[in-house]
Amino acid sequence: MNNACYRYLAFFIVLASFFSCKDEGPVILSIDPKIGTGDEILLITGTGFGEERNGAYITVGGSPPVSSAYLDWNDSYISVSFPEAGSGILYVHRNGKRSNPAVFANQNSIPEVKQGSNGVAPLVEQVKPVSGPIGSLITIQGSEFGVTREGSGVFFALSARTPESDGAMLGASELDYELWNDREIRVRVPDGVTSGNLEVRTKGGASTPVAFTVTGQPGIKTFGEQQRYTITYTVDVQIMNAVLPNTLYLWIPEPVSSASQRNIERLERSMLPLAEQYQGTSIFQLNDLTTDTYTGIKLSYSVDVYTVETSVRTQLVRRALGSSNMASLYTMPSTLVPSDDERIKALASDIIGREQNPYEIARRLYEWLINEGGIDRLSRPATALEALETQRADSWATSLLFCALARASGVSAIPIAGVLVNQLNQVFPHYWAEFWLEDFGWVPLDPTLGAGAIPPDFDTPDNPSTYYFGNLDNQRITFSRGLAVFSQMDPQGRITTRDRAYALQSLWEEAVGGLADYTTLWSDIIISGKYAP
Repeated sequence: MNNACYRYLAFFIVLASFFSCKDEGPVILSIDPKIGTGDEILLITGTGFGEERNGAYITVGGSPPVSSAYLDWNDSYISVSFPEAGSGILYVHRNGKRSNPAVFANQNSIPEVKQGSNGVAPLVEQVKPVSGPIGSLITIQGSEFGVTREGSGVFFALSARTPESDGAMLGASELDYELWNDREIRVRVPDGVTSGNLEVRTKGGASTPVAFTVTGQPGIKTFGEQQRYTITYTVDVQIMNAVLPNTLYLWIPEPVSSASQRNIERLERSMLPLAEQYQGTSIFQLNDLTTDTYTGIKLSYSVDVYTVETSVRTQLVRRALGSSNMASLYTMPSTLVPSDDERIKALASDIIGREQNPYEIARRLYEWLINEGGIDRLSRPATALEALETQRADSWATSLLFCALARASGVSAIPIAGVLVNQLNQVFPHYWAEFWLEDFGWVPLDPTLGAGAIPPDFDTPDNPSTYYFGNLDNQRITFSRGLAVFSQMDPQGRITTRDRAYALQSLWEEAVGGLADYTTLWSDIIISGKYAP
């Protein structure tokens, strides 16, 4: 073999090595213990942690341990002594990438939440920068923020169209936080906020407000008429045959807090959860259930829902860069959203043509769905691809099909799940979608209602096909934004999922140990009160 051949061979070996070593980021497979006191050694197994820690770290509830706490670190195994850990979501961070979440519950912090060291209001000393667009990262420095974020948050001013909404503020969502410790917070400017005051709120109180300016918006989003709901729902469990020990875990959805759905207040809870506000759910743990017994969980909330109106100047919309937070998270294919399927990609290309503007791409996809998608409220295709093949789609398949077409076109999109509430206070499971515009945030759309597939006794605007692109009514309650993916509590556990329920999540129940025969009855959402404040 001559020298030129050797050079080519070496080149291809290096190239193959490069692609085979592509960094997909850390993945958590399990943690042990899931419930502890914080004094034990916490063991994390998975992949992609790195053979050495080398600047990588873990967080629980946004708080990292001190460097000396790490006992062992390799690519598939981490052990750490973390006595100050509270209950919260655990992540592994490496090379700027964050793993899937796992939940750790500290028995010493249930139900009490660990907060600032002196129980006093947080002090904000500096915000950098003091202006930026939606989705940009800001750093807040100060003191008394608390070692964990549970029950605390950074709040921004909301745009308001009605006098009763003046002065309203919105807390950042779980995905917006990059870091939280007692002296520093890194958080992204959340969707739906406007220029005004920013403040940090903890159990000890609220910080002095700091002015923050939202810049670079290619349009306006406003929240108008308010509707307040009181809702109740239950899960009833009947045990027919069981031996000890056993455990039943239930992931029960909670109403989602967002710019259009706020002031969520829990009115009743018949049992304390193992963990709450975990990816939009409360996790309940029922231990050592016995044969021929009944138990149940009842939840009740009040929720304020606002109409959403958007006005976008399309010439100012810019396409998301590949490094954008939303572009990287919500343009990826998934089991529910098969945006990498060749049929989806071909159809998306036919619909959008040479259009490059994300807003106009979303509009073209919406118009195709309401005119050509065969939307029917009562049809039940199994998947988004089946809906495409049969040209028959209910709201579930329609929302997934829009997201698949949008992601195949390079536009970030998520399916939304919840219930519609008609004039008789009857509820209907329902699904819609949102797409992301850089520097603007999420834009809602409801192709099912836009196509005229409307439940009985539901109040609709004069022109649904136009209204439901970019705008949304207040006759709905949201339980999930995107699919919540949960890890099993026990590798040997038996899991149960629920299709077309009022939330999108990978599992709802897990039975561990000697639960040989049992049933669960998940009630519908019951509207026990509705009024406009």
